[in-house]
Amino acid sequence: MIEINTAKRVEVIDITLPIEKALEKNDREDGLCLVFSLHTTTAVIINEAESGVMQDITNLLSELAPAGKGYLHDRTDGNAHAHLQAALLGNSLVIPVKAKKPVLGTWQRILFLELDGPRRRRIEVEMISA
Repeated sequence: MIEINTAKRVEVIDITLPIEKALEKNDREDGLCLVFSLHTTTAVIINEAESGVMQDITNLLSELAPAGKGYLHDRTDGNAHAHLQAALLGNSLVIPVKAKKPVLGTWQRILFLELDGPRRRRIEVEMISA
């Protein structure tokens, strides 16, 4: 389990290093790693961790599901846009693992998206044998 204290309403956090540390502690060398966010207003994706790309992602999400558009869920707690944005991206990833390291491309990083922060968030990391 990885815990993150997010600092902003919306932010993208590179969680590749904590995932790598979790894999190092595992008994298995090779297999698949499941990365699963335990929250409905967050997402987990693989992409480049360059600041411009990360800002572009959050800008696009704001355009696709903007806040304050009169969503039905807003009558409950005003964060329907965050739920919709998270639904567009998904809350889990499966990543191949070799020699206790995630198999990622040159620029690929594991990114956590906070869409309704700041909050304390939990991410489950599970290794599945090959």
